[in-house]
Amino acid sequence: MTTESLLHLLRQTVGDAHVLTGAGLERYERDWQQRVHGKALAVVRPASTAEAAAVLAACAQARVAVVPQGGNTGLVAGGVPDASGTQVVLSLQRMQAVRAIDAHNMTMTVEAGCTLQQVQQAAAQAGLLFPLSLGSEGSCTIGGNLATNAGGTQVVRYGNARELCLGLEVVTAQGQIWEGLSGLRKDNTGYDLRDLFIGSEGTLGVITAATLRLYPQPVAQLTAWVALPDLQQASALLQLARQQLDAGLSGFEVMNQLALSLVAKHLPQLRPPMWQSQPWCVLLELSDSQSEQHARERLERLLEAALQQGLISDAIVAASVQQAQALWHVREGITLAQAQEGQNLKHDVSIAISAIPQFVQQANAALLQAWPDVRILTYGHLGDGNLHYNVQHPQGQTPAQFNARHGQAISETVYALVRRFGGSISAEHGIGALKRDTLPQYKSPVALQLMRAIKQALDPQALMNPGKVLAALPAQPGAQGGAE
Repeated sequence: MTTESLLHLLRQTVGDAHVLTGAGLERYERDWQQRVHGKALAVVRPASTAEAAAVLAACAQARVAVVPQGGNTGLVAGGVPDASGTQVVLSLQRMQAVRAIDAHNMTMTVEAGCTLQQVQQAAAQAGLLFPLSLGSEGSCTIGGNLATNAGGTQVVRYGNARELCLGLEVVTAQGQIWEGLSGLRKDNTGYDLRDLFIGSEGTLGVITAATLRLYPQPVAQLTAWVALPDLQQASALLQLARQQLDAGLSGFEVMNQLALSLVAKHLPQLRPPMWQSQPWCVLLELSDSQSEQHARERLERLLEAALQQGLISDAIVAASVQQAQALWHVREGITLAQAQEGQNLKHDVSIAISAIPQFVQQANAALLQAWPDVRILTYGHLGDGNLHYNVQHPQGQTPAQFNARHGQAISETVYALVRRFGGSISAEHGIGALKRDTLPQYKSPVALQLMRAIKQALDPQALMNPGKVLAALPAQPGAQGGAE
């Protein structure tokens, strides 16, 4: 099949207006950080699962690679095409239907192009809660969240995206539809295909819909912001909060002084509190099923105990929903403030919570010994052991030049320590293209062999998001799919 024949078939499938070619595709062809710029053969925007399946079947017949894309808010360039101009970007953003809400079963079924915010709002309108929460929730899509197994700020109570999904609908590399939208909590009938596709970053198939787990809306949510001297104290505060609040602890975020100083510099309207008084701040959230008074009493007891034990130096409790939202906006503004300061080296790492203070101490010492003027921004989800350990260029230097000259060595230093502490080099962002070549250094040969075997079995032509997660595999002779 020629390129012209493929484009004609795609236009017949989804309509002329939804097969985009030529100029004006930049927003589909570059990643959110503006670090990777590709070139697409076309951007195809199906409106239904049937259309998506027809698109994949046509691309398989033509042996044309497909790059699934949701909101394109990822941080590892997992949703952008390469520079060849031969790959089709499959955008799911037209598929935004909320198919069903089952309040008694505490589930909702939505299409992959729904933004996370749309999913949250649909659940809230039904009097329920979908707890996944990310800074990009207004633009990221639930399909992308599941494809990357997104984490966010409430993992400490509700888990990653994987734990919030009960079933999937997936289009395979060959254009077949797997209908697995079960709302069952228990289904022990063989291999768990759902978990196979969640976190696969579009390299095994395309998630087109999902059945999600919902929760009761908490009767009360209270947010506190505390200042403390070091990460060891933050870790001790987390342990105390777990003891006193148990499952009520729904968020526990840590931020160092440099991260908050950039928010104060670039986003002064957010007014980060107490950032100048101590090297670290913690934002914690309590969700309560009884009453606001009950929640406030529990939170105040926790903070009083923390003050008595010398774990924290000061604390404020949000007096209203608006004040709580303002505090969360400060935390969520760190990423944007970093971007305005200049391109930085992001390390989305996971370490055992008990080892995080020691890891940060050793990583800081190693980096500052080799690069004395480098600026280290540490923040993230201490409650689940996920740190964003980011490195900013020294003041007075050009970020792009500094990163090009020192970025690889800096990341190798950080990741070597991650491995020494038994951690992961990607906690919630995925591997994508940016970490693909680093992965073999930190993944066992057996694990990589098994991953390749799965990839080969489900995508024998190596057409699904090639070059992401694993280096592209050559198609096998006789693999399913038509010849040109």
